[in-house]
Amino acid sequence: MIDIKFLRENPDIVKQNIRNKFQDHKLPLVDEVITLDAEARAVKQQADDLRANRNKISKQIGALMGQGKKEEGMALKAQVEKDAETLKELEAKETELQEKVTKIMMTIPNIIDPSVPIGKDDSENVEVQRFGEPVVPDFEIPYHTEIMEKFNGIDLDAARRVAGNGFYYLQGDIARLHSAVTAYARDFMIDRGFTYCIPPFMIRSNVVTGVMSFDEMDAMMYKIEGEDLYLIGTSEHSMIGRFIDEMLDEEELPKTLTSYSPCFRKEKGAHGIEERGVYRIHQFEKQEMIVVCRPEESPMWFDKLWQNTVDLFRSMDIPVRTLECCSGDLADLKVKSVDVEAWSPRQKKYFEVGSCSNLGDAQARRLRIRVKGKNGKYFAHTLNNTVVAPPRMLIAFLENNLNEDGTVNIPKVLQPYMGGKTKIE
Repeated sequence: MIDIKFLRENPDIVKQNIRNKFQDHKLPLVDEVITLDAEARAVKQQADDLRANRNKISKQIGALMGQGKKEEGMALKAQVEKDAETLKELEAKETELQEKVTKIMMTIPNIIDPSVPIGKDDSENVEVQRFGEPVVPDFEIPYHTEIMEKFNGIDLDAARRVAGNGFYYLQGDIARLHSAVTAYARDFMIDRGFTYCIPPFMIRSNVVTGVMSFDEMDAMMYKIEGEDLYLIGTSEHSMIGRFIDEMLDEEELPKTLTSYSPCFRKEKGAHGIEERGVYRIHQFEKQEMIVVCRPEESPMWFDKLWQNTVDLFRSMDIPVRTLECCSGDLADLKVKSVDVEAWSPRQKKYFEVGSCSNLGDAQARRLRIRVKGKNGKYFAHTLNNTVVAPPRMLIAFLENNLNEDGTVNIPKVLQPYMGGKTKIE
């Protein structure tokens, strides 16, 4: 959510930003919110004037009563009572107008960074850099679920009977590999100075609307029936929500945290063959990283965060590339975003395994996460990035480490987490 003062003073910049995100249907909202904001401020001024006048008259009543001028005092008292009714109406109107302003402001997209490429959707994202040499072996690589099934490592049929499509049972060495990757990612981030955290896996609605846009919320979140609770789609939600309504001391920043959690997502819509198996599912586990920092430090932390993911994948000899998300592919709260994609030897192309985002002060403004600094108070900046999400990571891992005889190599960094095994056979 952008600052209403910024919108009020720079409506043309806000409108151009909306055009850059190809959301022209939101253009009328800018003028609408300016009108509502002006009306709300006018009503507030009337209410403030009435309150000031009430305080002034109250003192006069006391003085008149003290002088024995009861009749004059009672007349002023009647005026105060009449003004109280008017004030009540004004306060109700002010609340109504402010709610309308807030609702619209929550749908107007954040101002994107000038470096973001302009494009309609993810097909216009821009490759930034490749890390590692993509290799296509001389033998055919099976679909990832076929590789897992040869190790008796996955049972999709049983999962469908128990929970429906979009779920799975992992078992044996494949399940162990899943846990090994998560544990390695945890220790990798701890070694980089991040504090390990296991957060709540459910959050209240005011946290949901604080960390994501309404469109994302509808497409992703599962609600707990009869309670004001949602299952998290990623631990970033509860990790950023942790600081709701807090006044942080500038000297405590940055907050650098890495969190483990299961994640739950609706994943609406039909998907093609490349998104079956464990690629796009309703429940998975993930290691996340988040940063809460001063505004001037967020660009530096953004580069550090995506580099962490690149370094993690390269430590397991998996080729990756970074992709700059274009304006039309950015969620409304994001200022800038980079996807990390891993090489798929089977598909002979890259696919997304993580996403790094700088949200500026959008989440902090919604959640009222403020910082007390030397020069006054301000909203913090928040960033997040996927360290690793093992289901997709397993696809990249198995394809890039598969041998012609069907065995899978275990990189040195993972061997301690796999009981010293060098191969899965």
